[in-house]
Amino acid sequence: MKTDASGLLTLAIETSCDDTAAAVLCGRHVIANGVASQLLDAKFGGVVPELASRQHMRHIIPVIRRTIQQAGVELKDIHQIAATYGPGLVGSLLVGLNTAQSLAYGLNIPIIPVNHVESHMLAVFLETETVEWPAVALVVSGGHTLLSEVEGIGRYRLAGETQDDAAGECFDKVARALGLMKSAEQTMGGPLIEKRAQNGNPDAFAFPRPMLRSNDVHFSFSGLKTALIQFISSHTEDFIRERMPDICASFQEAVVDVLVEKAMRACLRSGARSLILSGGVAANKRLTVKAAAAALALSIRMVAPSKKFCTDNAAMTGITAVLRGTPGIKGPGRIGPRPNLRLEDACEV
Repeated sequence: MKTDASGLLTLAIETSCDDTAAAVLCGRHVIANGVASQLLDAKFGGVVPELASRQHMRHIIPVIRRTIQQAGVELKDIHQIAATYGPGLVGSLLVGLNTAQSLAYGLNIPIIPVNHVESHMLAVFLETETVEWPAVALVVSGGHTLLSEVEGIGRYRLAGETQDDAAGECFDKVARALGLMKSAEQTMGGPLIEKRAQNGNPDAFAFPRPMLRSNDVHFSFSGLKTALIQFISSHTEDFIRERMPDICASFQEAVVDVLVEKAMRACLRSGARSLILSGGVAANKRLTVKAAAAALALSIRMVAPSKKFCTDNAAMTGITAVLRGTPGIKGPGRIGPRPNLRLEDACEV
């Protein structure tokens, strides 16, 4: 087992939505990272909160047990437990929190509550030692699309956020409208659209760039989603099938253009030296390439997690707890779920 100089073993648990995840870290080093993904979403047209929480109850103990075994340690060796307490689905959060607090109480070790959005942002530190401050963080996923000005760990100021759909949510809904999500295994629209976009022309169709001309750094993707759905309904099935690569490439380009332009605008306004790109949509190669090029043109360093740490995972929960360095909380039932927790509240418990 590779160890960190600090030797502090952290068990991390993440259940904010529909993935049941656990990880073990030694200091800042991830020694095991496990996840159980649910396959119910496509059948029901999205995440069903009640079903998601039931699946978490089914998976969480086996996932924790496998992760502990993979790490080559025993539960009694763990020094602290980190668990996501918001934002997210309240039932899903409850399963992870209750499990974490029960384990912590039984082991007489502290539990550290972690803000899910903050953990996406700090996931870059799983593979990056340092980030030049100040920075701007673009967190873009199925549930969140926001820009934050970051002075350092724990020092955040919200600069802009989506006024309606998140970018990842828009990808999912458009993929479903295009008929790409055909099986229970296909629960994320982004990768499906990206795959088909590889052989398409991003300039084939002029889809709208919502709020791009506005002078702020907020987002809106519902208009783009509606435009795509209307486009699909106004053309034959044969046309959509034949032009699928061009449609996907043009749609993807519209989303990426908005995200990159708003991020660069936020960087210029704040004097950022770094751009942190994170969240599930950060796994999109077109987004990372265009964001990196735009940042380089402004002499800004872009940092992003590797693909495996972009989507929901417990390693990012653990690294956030480690970087925070807080003493944690002891005692049963001290922490409740905060489904509407905001990034600015990351210091609160």
